[in-house]
Amino acid sequence: MSLDRQPSLTGTLVELRPLLEEDWDALFAVASDSEIWAMHPMHDRWREPVFRDFFNDALAKGGALAVIDRSTGRIVGSSRFERYDSADGGSVEIGWTFLAREFWGKGYNREMKRLMLTHALQAVQRVDFRVGDANTRSRRALEKIGARLSPDRVEKPLVPGVGIVLHLYYEIDRENFASGPLSA
Repeated sequence: MSLDRQPSLTGTLVELRPLLEEDWDALFAVASDSEIWAMHPMHDRWREPVFRDFFNDALAKGGALAVIDRSTGRIVGSSRFERYDSADGGSVEIGWTFLAREFWGKGYNREMKRLMLTHALQAVQRVDFRVGDANTRSRRALEKIGARLSPDRVEKPLVPGVGIVLHLYYEIDRENFASGPLSA
């Protein structure tokens, strides 16, 4: 089974749908909050030219989703399915996720990840999450949804304007998802 990297998914709090060029203004309004990016390796992504590159990359690669607050119908963030590999049972990376701060700690990220994992794990055996070592906020969020740190999988990319940044991998496979905190 092939993975649709731009599905429309609906939960109680959020709707996820393919990101569109016309989402620029609404998504940049969210992304322009510098606090969202404070722990992220690309901590200046709140700046318009930097976010424009991020946005254009998301559109060019496919797999990007707009996060819509169901109660208001407004865009409150984004996430992506990236690095899809159909070999050996298949894997995909979920990442590049951000939400407006007013939605932090209120179940929005949890529901978004549950929807994305449920969708992905129908087609792949494993979902990966790559996160900067110093991004403790994202690391805690991944641990809360049952993602396990893969200590033997690290990456040290050169991040423009930042330098070498240690990225850690977390993962959730079908078996762990079925018995984990998001399965209910």
